[in-house]
Amino acid sequence: MIEKLMSVVQELYKNNNWQFWFFQFCGWTGYSLVTFFSITYWDNNISVSHVGHIALQAVLGVLSSWPLRPLFRKSFHLPLFQRLTVAIISAIILSAIWTALRMLTFMWVSGESGLWSEYNYWYFGSLFVFMSWTALYYGIKFYQLLVIEHQKLIRESALARKEQSKRFKAESAARNAQLQMLRYQLNPHFLFNTLNSINALVKLEENRKAQEMIQLLSQFLRHSLEQDSVEQVSLEQELATLALYLDIEKVRFEDRLKLDFDVEQKATKALVPGLILQPIFENAMKYAIAVDEEGGSIRLSAKVVDEELHLEISDSGPGLNGDDHGRGIGLRNTRERLEALYENHFTFDTAGADPRGLTIHIHIPYQTAALR
Repeated sequence: MIEKLMSVVQELYKNNNWQFWFFQFCGWTGYSLVTFFSITYWDNNISVSHVGHIALQAVLGVLSSWPLRPLFRKSFHLPLFQRLTVAIISAIILSAIWTALRMLTFMWVSGESGLWSEYNYWYFGSLFVFMSWTALYYGIKFYQLLVIEHQKLIRESALARKEQSKRFKAESAARNAQLQMLRYQLNPHFLFNTLNSINALVKLEENRKAQEMIQLLSQFLRHSLEQDSVEQVSLEQELATLALYLDIEKVRFEDRLKLDFDVEQKATKALVPGLILQPIFENAMKYAIAVDEEGGSIRLSAKVVDEELHLEISDSGPGLNGDDHGRGIGLRNTRERLEALYENHFTFDTAGADPRGLTIHIHIPYQTAALR
C-alpha cells in the first residue's frame, strides 16, 4: 500500500497536468470547507440547499478558473508589466463570471430572488478568491522553475565533477606513463655501464670480482623491479636501494671510492621518487671516480628545512665546465622526473663545488606516508 502511494506521489511530482488538477481539487475543496464552517455552519443554515450550493459553486469555480491556466501559460514569458496586466484583467473578468454563476445557482437551489442588488458583496469575495488563485498559480510556477533550475544545476555540477574526475584520471595516467618512461630509461643505461665493468673485469681475469658484481647486480635489479615504477618511497628505502648499487661500485673501485653520508633522522621519513639518487651517483662514478686514478669522494646531505626536503649531492670530479650536457641522461632524467611529479614545486640546481667538483641541490616538498 505504501509503495503504491509513493508511486502515485512520484508520478504526481513528475506530471504537471496531474499537479494542476490535484491543486484545483485541494484548493476548491478547501474553499468549500472554509465557506461551510465560516458561513453556513456559523449561521446555523445547514440545509440541503446551502450545502448543495457550496458544492456547486466549487464545481463552477473549477470550470471558471480553468481558462486562467492557458492564459497564464501563454503570457508567462511576456515582460513583467504585460504579464501582470493579463493576470489582473483575467482574474477580474472570470471572477465576475463566477459571481454571476454563484448567484444564479444559489437563487435556483434556495428559491430566493432579488439578490442582484448584493452583486458587489458577492463579487469582492469572488475577486479575492481568484486573486488568491492567481497568486498561488504563479507561486507554484516559480517554485517549479526554481526546482528545475536547481536540478539542472545539480546535474551540471555532477557532470562537471565527472568530467573533472576524468580529466584528473587522464592527467594522472599521462603523468604516470611519463614517469614510467623516464624510470625505465634508467635500467638499460645503468645495466649497460655495469655490464661494461663486468666485461672489463673478465678481460682482466678478475673472475671473483666479476662474479661478485654479477650477484650484486642481480640483487639490485630484482629489488628495482619489485618497486612500483611511479611509486614514491621513503628516503630510508631509497638509501637502502642506493646501498645495493654502491655495493656493486665498491667491488669495481674498492678503496678509490670514498662516501660521506649526512642524513637527518627526520629526513629519512620523507617521500622521494624511487631511484632518484642512483642516476646522480652513477654520473658521479663516471665523471669523478672512474677518470681519476686515485678515485674520489661523493657526499650526500639530507635535511628538512621549512617543510622542504633538502638533498645535496657533491663529488670531487672536474665539475660542469660551463654546462651539464656531458653528464648525460642521468641529470636530465632526474630533472624531468621531478618536474612530472612536483610540477613547479621543486628546485633542481647544479653548481661547482669548492675547491672542485659538482654539487647538485634538490628541494622538494616534505611529505611522509602519514601526511599524505
